[in-house]
Parts: sequence; C-alpha cells; structure tokens
Amino acid sequence: MDREEIVRIFEAFFEKYKKTEGDRTSWSAHWTEQMPSGTSVEINMTKCPQGTRFKVFKNGSKLGEISGWDSFFVEIGTMLGSDWDQEAFFGSMRDMA
Repeated sequence: MDREEIVRIFEAFFEKYKKTEGDRTSWSAHWTEQMPSGTSVEINMTKCPQGTRFKVFKNGSKLGEISGWDSFFVEIGTMLGSDWDQEAFFGSMRDMA
C-alpha cells in the first residue's frame, strides 16, 4: 500500500466519521486496530486551523503526536516499532470507509 492510497483511505474514513471538537473549527476521527502482534493501535486524526495532526496510542497509552502527512510517514514506524503493520491497519479502515 503506497502513501497516496493510505492518505485516500484515511481521508475518506475521516470524512465519513469525523466529529467536531466543540467549536466547529476542529474535527477528528479515530481508528483502532488489533495488529497481528496482538497490540492494539489507535490513531486519532484531527484537522484544525493548525493543520492535520495525528495522536498515536498503543494498548491505550498515548505515544505522542505527529503533525502533517509527511511527518506521519516518517515517524509512525519508529513510534510503533515492530507492532506497526500498515497493511492490517489501513486495510480494515478501507473496508469501513
């Protein structure tokens, strides 16, 4: 799965399931997936005046935040380590979008 497809999948999912953060300037949607390793991974995508941000959780614990798509592709693998399986994560998200 390439970057373009991942962006398309997450953006389609976001448009379908986004919820306002209260003031209608920030919107977010999150997806949780069980990785083949047994680890639960959640990514919350938020669009706000500051841009697109991703909050990353592993087994319910927040690992950090990533700002923008370019940084997402650079940092997500390092942040989640061997538990990250983008095919599993975005494949099931694609089925819901």
